[in-house]
Amino acid sequence: MVVAVSPAERMGGCKQFLLASLFCLSAPFAHAQAAAPRSMAEQRAQAVTQVVLGILSYARWPVEPQQLRLCVVGPTEYTDDLVKGTTQATGRPVQVRRLLADNPAILTDCDSVYIGKLNADQRTRLFSDLTGRPVLSISEGGDQCTVGSLFCLRVSDQQVSFEVNLDSVARSGVRIHPSVLQLSRRRAAEP
Repeated sequence: MVVAVSPAERMGGCKQFLLASLFCLSAPFAHAQAAAPRSMAEQRAQAVTQVVLGILSYARWPVEPQQLRLCVVGPTEYTDDLVKGTTQATGRPVQVRRLLADNPAILTDCDSVYIGKLNADQRTRLFSDLTGRPVLSISEGGDQCTVGSLFCLRVSDQQVSFEVNLDSVARSGVRIHPSVLQLSRRRAAEP
């Protein structure tokens, strides 16, 4: 059977065929782009969130808060995922908020403090204010463990590890499970 088709219909059919072919060929590419791996920065931020939540889950305060209040102080590199708010594996919600280093609310509204880049004066003042208070402090990097932070993160493309300042832990009033302390020793020893 022969069917007569006008040149305009033939051209429209070809365009539809080409468009459909192009769509079929580009669909896997579009899907591959949507499923592309996260950027290294996003991966590090998510890894930092997991480590911070892990540390917090093994800490005990003299009076356990119903909702853990984590304050982010100073400019940070890895808290993008953390500031979205989250829940610990135990189901306890973690309220995350950013505060300036000189905000007096740090002393009353924070159970834990995630510390970014602060100058020496801000850091000294913050740790002086936190002395004697049951506040768990986690520093994002550098050599803050010698200055007063309980935990210091070490972030690389391969892993997020941490160091513990045992002297600061002893003075903080926050109890840390011994397993976390052991884990920090093992991770620090790895190359």
